[in-house]
Order: sequence, then structure tokens, then C-alpha cells
Amino acid sequence: MKVEPYILVEGHRHILYQQPSFPDEAVNEKSNQYYEFLDIRRSVREFDTRPVPREVIQNLIMTASSAPSGAHKQPWTFCAVSNRELKTQIRKAAEIEEKKNYSGRMSERWLKDLEPLGTNMNKPFLEEAPWLIIAFKKIYEIDMDGSKHNNYYVNESIGIACGMLIVAIHNAGLVTLTHTPSPMNFLAKILNRPKNERAFLLLPVGFPKQPAYVPDIKRRSLSEVSSFYV
Repeated sequence: MKVEPYILVEGHRHILYQQPSFPDEAVNEKSNQYYEFLDIRRSVREFDTRPVPREVIQNLIMTASSAPSGAHKQPWTFCAVSNRELKTQIRKAAEIEEKKNYSGRMSERWLKDLEPLGTNMNKPFLEEAPWLIIAFKKIYEIDMDGSKHNNYYVNESIGIACGMLIVAIHNAGLVTLTHTPSPMNFLAKILNRPKNERAFLLLPVGFPKQPAYVPDIKRRSLSEVSSFYV
């Protein structure tokens, strides 16, 4: 049977999908190896001064941007910041919001839950990490004539992209943590982003400081995070 390189579906070109194929035993082994690789990933708040090349950051962003999205709208912009002055501005603005959070916005239960993680209102990693990647979600698109067009499943789409970004960072031998100072409106202002973009997540990126320590926490077991219907 001849396999065509592409077909037309209602007038739109669909190309032949190809990816490496593995025997069943290799699929099981690869899935387990990848789980073990990702299971050692942790949120790290202490960064080394060792620089990270711009090309690496570009590769990470393009990996994130390969994520699926609603109607393939790709409703995201990833802003990569290495400029020291901008990082200082971001840290100062973030700590203002964090001080409000820790001083009253967060409930006692929330603060208690955070205690094992050792977090507080001070965020030195925002200046120490060689790069900050801020993910902005595009609520809608703006055409050249100023007209607006909806994007679809925006939160879901950028959430998937950010998950792939975090995995790509780990795969490159780098570390990060998910930082969401709330509210995050100051990020759009500092970075002069257009009105159709909203800050979604901030990820400091770099090599871990040596030595670096992380909380001794355990992840839930398979039975606690899944249900199988067979």
C-alpha cells in the first residue's frame, strides 16, 4: 500500500505523521526511565552565577512553543530577561506584592502549609538567576487594523506550554521554580507588554548553586493520584 506524504482534509493539507517506533519492552523501559528522570526534578531557589547562553534559552522557549493549543492559536509570549536593571525592577515589584501576601492576603492555613518549603516574602532569586522567563497568555489577537480575534482555551494552552518548558529546563541540566506573585500586573508594565497579554507564570532559570538544598518532601503514590478503569 502506497503511503502518500500528505492528504487534503476539506481542502487543508495534512502531512504524514512520523516518530520513532520502539518494541513493547523498550516502551516500558523508556517510560520508567523518563519517570525516574523527572522524579528528581525539584524547585530550586538558589542559583549559581554561571551564565546560560541565549541559544539555550531560545531552545527552551521553542520547546515550550511546540505545545498543543486551542485551534492552534498558540496564545503565548515568552519574555526572556537577562538585563540586570529589569531583574532588579521585577524583584522590587514582586516583593511589594509578596509582603502584602505574607502580611495579610494569605490565610493562616496557607502560611502553615508553606512552612515546610521555607519560603518567605524575600525573592533574591529574581536577581540571582541569569535568566527570568515570564510566560504571558494572549487573551485575544490584535490584527494589523486593530481588530480583535478570540483565542480558545487560553489557560489550558499556556498551562501545557509552561509544563513542557519546565521539563525542557530540567532536561537541559538547569533548574527553575514556579513563581506567581499575585497580582502580576506589574510584569506587563515593566516589560511594556501589549494590552492583550496577561502575565501567567514567572520562571527563574539557571544552574543550581553548589551546594543547593531543597525541602525533604515526598510525592503522592500512584494509588493516590490515579484511578484505572479496565
